Amino acid sequence: MIRLMVGVVFLSEGIQKFLFPAIRGAGRFEKIGLPSPEFLGSFVGSFEIVCGLLILIGLYTRLASIPLIIIMLVAISTTKVDILLNDGFWMMMHAARTDYAMLLGSLFLLLKGAGQWSVDWQVEKKLN
Repeated sequence: MIRLMVGVVFLSEGIQKFLFPAIRGAGRFEKIGLPSPEFLGSFVGSFEIVCGLLILIGLYTRLASIPLIIIMLVAISTTKVDILLNDGFWMMMHAARTDYAMLLGSLFLLLKGAGQWSVDWQVEKKLN
């Protein structure tokens, strides 16, 4: 279930960076002051799509979770610290709820792997 949640959310967010670049991709990255927003929007969106799909099918799950953890750490540090400083702890906690869920879900997949209903499990079973 965690793999399904993490995979679907990242896949959806990656696709939206291409469908709605002004509010989800390059435009969002420009608004928060990240360098090269045009490149970064496509770069991050591509990783979210590819890694989201890999996690959904359970292929290279641990490896695919690493870029997603990095993406979430950058997202939290670039967007939620300002909320913390300007609006306080509880406003930041509310705004960051999805970010924390995705970060913790990705960390779980890195530590525990894909589980029994995955391509990773089937490959490992054949190798043993």
